[in-house]
Amino acid sequence: MAYKIYRKQTYKPKIWKIIIVLIIGLFTFSFHWMLFGTLLRIPLLPLGVWVLYFILKQKEGRWETYRKFAWLAFMGNFIFLALTLLAIPLQQLVYPDDNPSTYISNIENASVINIHPSAKEQIVNKERLLNELKTMKEAAIMGAEWYKDSIAYEDDDLVNERFPYQLIEVSPLWGSGISAITYIEEDGKGLLIKTPQKQLYVRSESSVLEVVE
Repeated sequence: MAYKIYRKQTYKPKIWKIIIVLIIGLFTFSFHWMLFGTLLRIPLLPLGVWVLYFILKQKEGRWETYRKFAWLAFMGNFIFLALTLLAIPLQQLVYPDDNPSTYISNIENASVINIHPSAKEQIVNKERLLNELKTMKEAAIMGAEWYKDSIAYEDDDLVNERFPYQLIEVSPLWGSGISAITYIEEDGKGLLIKTPQKQLYVRSESSVLEVVE
């Protein structure tokens, strides 16, 4: 779009100056709004355009030369906003946030570490994990109930940790950009997947863990 404006102008300014105008023109006073875990930046006031106007108007004809580029940059913010809004449903379509395979895709180097004294020495069965990921069902997160279960009794020094294992060295679906931490339930049948935006709890029919012999 900037190139089309450049071609139609009688006076051709230097390309590097146009680039600077475009960069400054992008600056806005914006309203930030979180939608489905995506931060939307809604432009309200063209701060960059105002700055360019006060700088360029000091020399006759300069503002007229760069005005269209400045406003194009400001309008570019709305293009970015539209693309972000379009990306939200596409993200859900390609990377559904209720599917554990979105967060656990490459398990070639997967392993389990104990994160609580109550954990037993176990290893992850990679083949079984890969198969169970296809059929795991989402279950309700019983936060209050789990918290009660984790409180030690007066005569018991050991706290009952529901998720004493962490699954490490796994990668999400390529291109998703998702960062997640996965905890494994004590029976090896439940996975609690945590991201900065949400928590997903899924259950399988068989345990993905095996006792170390």
